[in-house]
This record gives sequence, C-alpha cells and structure tokens, in this order.
Amino acid sequence: MKGYRKSMIKVVFVCHGNICRSTLAQSVFFYMVQEQGLADRFYIDSMATSTEEIGNPPHRGTVRKLREVGIPLVPHKAKQITWRDYDSFDYIIGMDEWNIRNLHRMLHGDPEHKVYKFLSFSGSGRDIADPWYTGDFDAAYADVLEGCNGFLEYLREEGLLFPESKIDRSRK
Repeated sequence: MKGYRKSMIKVVFVCHGNICRSTLAQSVFFYMVQEQGLADRFYIDSMATSTEEIGNPPHRGTVRKLREVGIPLVPHKAKQITWRDYDSFDYIIGMDEWNIRNLHRMLHGDPEHKVYKFLSFSGSGRDIADPWYTGDFDAAYADVLEGCNGFLEYLREEGLLFPESKIDRSRK
C-alpha cells in the first residue's frame, strides 16, 4: 500500500467536447470531496480531446441535471488537453474507450500510466454514454456518480486518503 500523500491529488476528467460528461464529473467530484472535507487535498479540472467546443460553457443538460440534484456547477469553459498538461495531473480520467484511445495518442502513449477509464474505478469496463448523442443526462449522472464513488474508494484503498480507515462496505 502506498503511503499517505500530503500533496494535492490532481485529477482531470476528459470527454470529447468538455461540455457534458467531463464537466458533470468535475462538478460532482468537487462536490463530493467538499462534502467530505477533502477539497483542500484536490485540484480538479476537466478537458476535451477535441477542439469542437473550445470556449463553450457546460451543456444545458449538464446544468439542468446538476441543478436537479442540488450540486453546484463548477464554472468552466471547454478546453482541450495537450501534452503540456500531462505533467500537471496525477490522474487523467476518460469517459469512454474512444477518449482513452485519443488520450493515448495525444499524450505520447501515456508513459507514466496516468490515463484511466472512469468506470474502471468501480470495477466496470463500460463506457459512460455520451448524452450529447443520447440526451440521457440521468444515465450519465448515475454513471458519473458510480465512477466518483469508485475513484474515492480507490484512493482510500491506495492509502492516499485517510489510510487509517477503510470504507465500511456494510453501510452501503
């Protein structure tokens, strides 16, 4: 088990355009760590693999879903991840297999193994369907919530958060 790190954990959520899934994940994860008193341990951002939405705000479906569940939207404008960003993050989390392929291509094959598929943290290999195409922000939110919970559990199990305690699975 890795030792407890006092430095900030830097994570970036990545999807195709950075207006739907990745901004949803950024806001949900920030809210979760804030609610658990862990916000000072994290730097959280989101980015795109494409240039299609650069400068645009989060999709209205993302904004609506966050409002519906009472989670504040992290102010954000879409931006593309580049090789220059690679050293800035500990975890680069893609929403689907296509994002992962693009990230490996854009980030020189991921030499430090920082790229992860989001739902791999919950033990699933499935993609988070893109609500840009499906219109289903409820399903995207449920998947993002699953991924965020899995990621926090992973960090605890790795000893990066509160190593003296484990998640009590009996209370879930």
